[in-house]
Amino acid sequence: MRALVITEQGDPVAPNVIHATDFEDPGPPEAGEVRLKMLASALNHLDLWVGRGVPGLELDYPRVGGCDGCGEVVEVGEEVDKAWIGRRVIVNAAIDTPADVHPDDPTGSTLAPNYELLGEHHSPGTHTEFFNCPVEQVADVGDADPAEAAAFGLTFLTAYSMMRTKADLLPGQSVLITGIGGGVALAALSIATHLGCRVCVTSRHEWKLERALELGADHAVLDEGEDWSREVRKWTRKRGVDLAVDSAGKATHLWCIKSLARGGAYVTPGCTSGPDATTDLARIFWNQLRIFGSTMGSVDDFAEVTSLYRTGSYTPVIDSVHDAADGRGAYERLESGEQFGKVVIKWDA
Repeated sequence: MRALVITEQGDPVAPNVIHATDFEDPGPPEAGEVRLKMLASALNHLDLWVGRGVPGLELDYPRVGGCDGCGEVVEVGEEVDKAWIGRRVIVNAAIDTPADVHPDDPTGSTLAPNYELLGEHHSPGTHTEFFNCPVEQVADVGDADPAEAAAFGLTFLTAYSMMRTKADLLPGQSVLITGIGGGVALAALSIATHLGCRVCVTSRHEWKLERALELGADHAVLDEGEDWSREVRKWTRKRGVDLAVDSAGKATHLWCIKSLARGGAYVTPGCTSGPDATTDLARIFWNQLRIFGSTMGSVDDFAEVTSLYRTGSYTPVIDSVHDAADGRGAYERLESGEQFGKVVIKWDA
């Protein structure tokens, strides 16, 4: 079986990626599983962490990553409806792992789900010719283009869960999205514009801002390493934005907080520039701001956002498509930081 294998941990990741043709096939699906013939898979920033090593998680190498993919169900295990066979589906990589229950534990009504990821905690991931996973982790996408469908899953699940489920973004509100060009940021732009929200985006690259404006953003701010919150507030006539979507972390957190309207929300699905951000507690309590951390999303979130994809409400942005044999080139593209949208790998060539 073919697979993109990370032979060893290292930084940069791309030199350690090979296109193997003799990787061990997972074999028939177990009870409750489906077997997919992969048509396309997509890279996420998480794929780089899997190659570099995830802090606090012991990973063995060689290793196959991949959290996103589109495939055809070619076989089902026991207890799975045979109607799945022949369906084109996408994979939800986020597996809700029930916590151990101790008799002294308090109520768990406020506990967030504990997710493990296919392609990170569990290997092999989706960067394979054939892939087995639990049936509840897939969703039918009809006759969708495989490359586009593969690019949809994790980024839109993440953006939808943090913006709609957690922060309760409403139609017509205003949204700030930092670091436009990455998969989650572009998914956030798509969700916000679909709701009729006014959107301001930031980037260190003029060309990315121009692309975002073409995709429906209303205002663009060039991030030159200086506080841009005054420009955002000026755009809102000093009111501030209702929601700030920020995956950069340390470099942009404080400016996002200063850009928020009273009662506004800051949501973060990551911290690529570092976790030790400086904040403004006085502004947080005085303006009654809300801060949400968000990781992936629930099975219900996945079903809802995939339904919207099937109706054409959301469309992922694709940066480039690579044949599986050029898997190293796909990793190089992601690692360069120059991509705008998702980097996709084709398996059906």
